[in-house]
Amino acid sequence: MPYVDRQNRICGFLDIEENENSGKFLRRYFILDKKEESLVWYMDNPQNLPSGSPPIGAIKLTYISKVSDATKLRPKAEFCFVMNAGMRKYFLQANDQQDLVEWINVLNQATKITVPKQSDTLSQSEPNRQVESLGGKKQVSYRTEIVGGVPIITPTQKEEHNECSEGGDRNYLKRSQSHLPYFAAKHPPDNAVIKAGYCVKQGAVMKNWKIRYFQLDENTIGYYKSELDKEPLRIIPLKEVHKVQECKQSDIMMRDNLFEIVTSSRTFYVQADSPEDMHSWIKAISGAIVAQRGPGRSAASMRQARRLSNPCIQRYTSRTGEC
Repeated sequence: MPYVDRQNRICGFLDIEENENSGKFLRRYFILDKKEESLVWYMDNPQNLPSGSPPIGAIKLTYISKVSDATKLRPKAEFCFVMNAGMRKYFLQANDQQDLVEWINVLNQATKITVPKQSDTLSQSEPNRQVESLGGKKQVSYRTEIVGGVPIITPTQKEEHNECSEGGDRNYLKRSQSHLPYFAAKHPPDNAVIKAGYCVKQGAVMKNWKIRYFQLDENTIGYYKSELDKEPLRIIPLKEVHKVQECKQSDIMMRDNLFEIVTSSRTFYVQADSPEDMHSWIKAISGAIVAQRGPGRSAASMRQARRLSNPCIQRYTSRTGEC
């Protein structure tokens, strides 16, 4: 049975099919470390191994989509369950049925990404809050207002820069050019927020899932590391969005309440907290796109209209008689 060690890690022996589809299961000692956000396994209990022996396998918890009973997938493997991690499935065998159920539960709990509620991140009873910046060298007072059911945070005073602070610290607080948002866009300050809240987004390169704070206005949708951040991690202009819809690959990606924002250069996969929240986001984004372009106008038609409005193209088509 999995147990909790002195470092508050969940540990125990399992058999794992280390080579996919080999059908050969090997006995390994597993350690589920929530603090390090990883699942590692060793040849034996590290206490029985030479000091400093490295693990022979490891998976970051953010890569694990779902853990489930694999009886139907591997009927010949008793007490078998499967971990979906990225593009691979890891098959493991527990000692008995109770061990199987407990491991599935603890792994699913450890890998579950929960979307925080506004009430968990903002205290509406405190109109002013002090947000401590990096290094604790300065504080900024913020005011929280509820506008249309959406918490809006605005600074109540300008940031005061300490002239005696080191230049390296000031530079560290500035976002580097390599982290400029999508299409180098920024939220215009006068754009009203249509919808905002936390969702879970898949990374473009590592394909792991992280909680991000999304904000939709009449021209863009952007996401931040948290609702307290001033600069977005990325901004997506609505004019570049071809469509937003419930994700057709949600079963393959082992994610519930998943929708996709499709642009010409990338598809953004976003997981909402509930089916209702997912449909609310799809409706809000689609509505903002329609309001911006006008009914029945797609991204392709908008590009065609801009192309035909070019004077050079107009002169060329008039000479050739083409339309």
